[in-house]
Amino acid sequence: MSHVKQQLQYLWNPQMIELIFAPLFEMTSAAAIEAGAAASSRKSSTIPVTTGSAVVQAALGSSETSTSGDNQTAATSVQGQSFTSWRQTFIGKAFERAASLGGRSGSTSGLSGHCWNPIYKLGTPETSLIALVCSLYENAFTTLSQMKHDILSGLCFKELILPHLWRFITLIGPHNPARAYLDYLSMHSKSCAPEFQILIIFCECATHLITILDDIELYENQKPFSLEDLVMISQFLNNFVFKLIWHNLIDIQNMSTNALLNSTHSLLMLLYKRDSRRPFTPPYHWLIRELKMSSFMKDLEHGKRTAQAILQKVPHIIHHKERIGLFRKYITLDRHMLTTNESCIINSTLVTVHRARIVEDGYQQLNSLPSQSLKGVIRVKFINEQGLDEAGIDQDGVFKEFLEDTIKRIFDPSLNLFRVTSEQRLYPSPTSYIHENHLSLFEFVGKMIGKAVYEGIVVDVPFASFFLSQVLGQQQSALYSSIDELPSLDPELYKHLTFLKHYDEGDISSLDLTFSVDEDAMGQIVTHELLHGGKAIPVTKETRISYIHLMAHFRMHTQIHEQTAAFIRGFRSIINPEWLTMFSTPEFQRLISGDNSPIDLEDLRRHTKYFGGFHANHRVICWLWDILQSDFSVEEHRLFLKFVTSCSKPPLLGFAHLEPPFSIRCVEVSDDQDTGDTVGSVLRGFFTIRRKDPVNRLPTSSTCFNLLKLPNYQRKSTLKEKLRYAINSNPGFELS
Repeated sequence: MSHVKQQLQYLWNPQMIELIFAPLFEMTSAAAIEAGAAASSRKSSTIPVTTGSAVVQAALGSSETSTSGDNQTAATSVQGQSFTSWRQTFIGKAFERAASLGGRSGSTSGLSGHCWNPIYKLGTPETSLIALVCSLYENAFTTLSQMKHDILSGLCFKELILPHLWRFITLIGPHNPARAYLDYLSMHSKSCAPEFQILIIFCECATHLITILDDIELYENQKPFSLEDLVMISQFLNNFVFKLIWHNLIDIQNMSTNALLNSTHSLLMLLYKRDSRRPFTPPYHWLIRELKMSSFMKDLEHGKRTAQAILQKVPHIIHHKERIGLFRKYITLDRHMLTTNESCIINSTLVTVHRARIVEDGYQQLNSLPSQSLKGVIRVKFINEQGLDEAGIDQDGVFKEFLEDTIKRIFDPSLNLFRVTSEQRLYPSPTSYIHENHLSLFEFVGKMIGKAVYEGIVVDVPFASFFLSQVLGQQQSALYSSIDELPSLDPELYKHLTFLKHYDEGDISSLDLTFSVDEDAMGQIVTHELLHGGKAIPVTKETRISYIHLMAHFRMHTQIHEQTAAFIRGFRSIINPEWLTMFSTPEFQRLISGDNSPIDLEDLRRHTKYFGGFHANHRVICWLWDILQSDFSVEEHRLFLKFVTSCSKPPLLGFAHLEPPFSIRCVEVSDDQDTGDTVGSVLRGFFTIRRKDPVNRLPTSSTCFNLLKLPNYQRKSTLKEKLRYAINSNPGFELS
C-alpha cells in the first residue's frame, strides 16, 4: 500500500497539476491577453468602462448594479495583473465584440440592456474539458477520503489553479455564472453532472486555503484573492446557495449529502464568518433583496420546509432585526407552553436577598431551581444592611436591579471569576479555581445571562469574541480555526505567533521554543505541555504551524474548558441553542448588550411614560428633549441612557421593547422621601406652583425601573447643567 500511495501522490504533484490543468491556464490566459489588447484599442472608444463595471455585478448574480466609476485598465500580461482590472477590460472587449459582431454565440440586444455574450457556456466542449479534469479530483476526494487533505494541499500549492478557476467561472454565461449554473441544474436534475465539479473543486480548494490563512495573508497581502474578489465570490455564492434552496433545485430532505450544496455553502459561511469578525464587505452585502419578508415569515410560521431550510443554511440573508423578531417569537411560544401545559405550569418564585450578600443569596436560592422555574416569574425582596425588609415586593423592576447588582459583582475582575482583555472584554479566568465552587458559580452566571436574554433585559456585559463563539458552539465546526479568534483574547500573542509563521530569515530552532508554555499562576510558574512530552520537543520550521495552532487552542480552550462548559450549561438551560444558530458572534453580543447604533431619541420619546404631574407637553419635558437633541453629543446620549437604564445601548428592536418602559417622574422631595405619585406631588408638578428653582437638587434615576427622577426646574439652563453633571458622575459598571 505504501507503494500505491506513493504512486497516487503523483496525481496532485505540482508538475502534474500544471500539466493536467494546462487547458484551463490557456483559456484564462488567452482571455486575459485578448482583454489586454482590447484595453489599448479601447482608449478612443465611445463605450464607457463603467458599462462593463455594471455587467461585472450582473455576472456574479447581483440584484443591483455597481455605481462605482472604476476606470482601471489592464496590462497585456496576466502575470502581475489584478483580476479586477483584467475582468473589467475583458468585459469591455466582450461588449465591443457583441456590438460589432454579435458575439460568438449569437446576437446581442444592445449595450443599453447590458446583454453580454460570454466566451464559455456550460455543456460546450471547452467547459466539458475543464469539468472532466475537475471530476478527476472530485472522484479522488470521495475515493481516497483519508487523503483528501493531502490532495487539497497539492491543488492549493502556490495558488496554482484557484485564481484561474475563479476567472473561468466568471466567464460562464449566457447571462451570469450563478444563473447559468442554476439554469443548467434545472435541466440536469443531478448536481453530480461533470460541469458542477468545476464549482465543487473551486469551493473545496478555496475553503481549504482560506481556512489556514491568517489576517495578514487575507487582508493585507490579499493572496490568492484581492478583497474585491472576495466580495464578488461571496456575492456569487450568496445568491447561488439561496436560489439553490429557494427554487427547490435540490432535495431539501437530503441536503446534508448534496456535494454541490455542501461545498458552496461551506465556502460561503467561511467568508461570512471572516467578514463578521473583520468586515471586508459593504453594508447590507449579505441580504437578499428579492426575498419578500412578509411571505417568507408566513412560510416559516406554517412550517414550510423551504423557508426552514433557508433559515437553517443561510440565515444572514435576512436582516438581523427580523431574526431578532423570530428569536423573540420562539421565546414567546416557549413561555406560552410553560403557562398552558399542565405538566409544566409553575408558580412565581420569591427569593429573599440581603444587600450585603446579593451574589451568595441569589446563588443559593436560584442555582438549584429547575430551568422551568427560572424561566418563570422571579420576585425579589431585599433585606437592607440593618436587617430590615425593604418596602415593596418586586414587580419586574426589582428583579432587574438584582440582576444588575449581581452582574456588577460577579464580573468584577478583582473577584477573579472573569478577566478582561486589553480591549476590556470579559472571559473566564484560568485561575478561577481559587473559589471552591467556581464551576457552580459559572453555571449560575450562565443562567443569569440566559435569564436576561430570555426576558429581553439588556445588560452591559462585553464578552470576548472567542468566548461567545464557544457559547454558540462554533468551535465544533470543521472550518473553525483557533488562530483566527486569538486576537480577541491576546493581540500580542497573535502578533508573535504570526511572526513565527512567516519567520524565514533564520533557523527557528535558535529561538529555543518547545511544545510547552510557562504560565504565572498566582505567583508560581507552572509549565503546561502542548503535547505529551512537549517540554523536550523543539519547534522547527516543519512543526511551527502545529505549534501555533496548539498554542492558540491551549489559551482559548484548554485553559478554561471547564469554566466555559459550566457557563454554557447554565446558559443553555434557559436559552435553546437552536434559537441562536441564526446569529453571528457580533450579533450574539448585541442580543445580550443591545444595539451599537446611535440612540434614536425620537423613538425613546415616543415610548416614554410620565408621572408626578409631568406630561408630554410640560415645559420641563420639552426642555429635556430639546437639550438631548440639540446640546448633548452622541456620547452624552449613551451616558444618559446608561444613567437611566444601566446600559448605554438601546434594545435591538427599539424602545418599544424596553422592559420596564422608560418613564420620567416629577419629584418635589429628596429621594429618601420619594413615595411615588401622590395627589400633592401631581398637583405641584402639573400647575408648577413652586417658584423657587431647586438648584441644589440633581436628577436621579432608578435603573431597575428605567425611571428618571427629575426636579421641577424653573430654568432650562439649570436643567442642562444638572443633567450633564448627573450623567457624567454616574459610577456604574464601567467595563465597556
